[in-house]
Amino acid sequence: MSKPMTIIEFMKLFPDDDACLEYLFQARFKDRACPRCGDYGLYKRLTGMPAYSCSCGEHFHPMVGTPFHKSHTPLQKWFYAMYLFTTTRHGVPAKELQRQLAVNYKTAWRMGHEIRKYLAWVDGDPPVGGHVEIDETLVGGKRQGGGSGRNAQYKTIVLGMVARNGDVITRIVPNVTRRTLEAHILKHVDRSAKVSTDELYSYKRLWMYGYDHESVNHALKEYVRGDRHTNTLEGYWSIIKRSIRGTHVHVSPEHLSKYLGEFEFRWNLRHHPQKMFPVLLKRLSTSLPEGF
Repeated sequence: MSKPMTIIEFMKLFPDDDACLEYLFQARFKDRACPRCGDYGLYKRLTGMPAYSCSCGEHFHPMVGTPFHKSHTPLQKWFYAMYLFTTTRHGVPAKELQRQLAVNYKTAWRMGHEIRKYLAWVDGDPPVGGHVEIDETLVGGKRQGGGSGRNAQYKTIVLGMVARNGDVITRIVPNVTRRTLEAHILKHVDRSAKVSTDELYSYKRLWMYGYDHESVNHALKEYVRGDRHTNTLEGYWSIIKRSIRGTHVHVSPEHLSKYLGEFEFRWNLRHHPQKMFPVLLKRLSTSLPEGF
């Protein structure tokens, strides 16, 4: 497994804003013909502007349509923030961005959420298959009253679907009824998959859709039966919850989906950490589709 880029390597590649702008320009316009004259490669940097010009006078603005457009934060700070997000195991809180980038908290918070949107987009949601574990958990602050059961509504319900030695997909759900969970499972889990769950009644009819489904009964302290268990997903939930408690302290339900997308990105590229930063950079040179 190759190691992620070091800070020394990052500074060599992106020593200043000009180097970052050149990267964006090459990623977006290197192989595109000028829309006015049709020529390729006859571009030069405009003095005093974050833009390039073709020999015919057509202008190209690499930051338009990206999170950097109209941002007063230097481009190198944006790139360094992305570097931090792709070289950490537990995420980067706004306070840490504020300290490392020497920006105010509001700016750091906005930068973090823009980057998380792109992490979720980069990760995507191709259906998972093979042997898939499915489970749900509660994420959020302390339950009001410190209890459980009837107080669980104060947390956010998250459904997870993870392929053994493969990718994970998570979704925030309003409840754990059969109709709600089946809709997500049918959309994100291949029908030929072998499926392992716990004893929740909402999973009982998965065999009707073609899944090879078996469950383990956690209530009876049965956690493994042959190759049937949800331990991979339980481990993933532990990573998320430790990261939220230790790094972010608290994540509001309104923004939880962005954090879940960030954790998915990191998990799904865990065997190729050296690809995280380049992949994110490539996507950040384009505009987010609607819905993100």
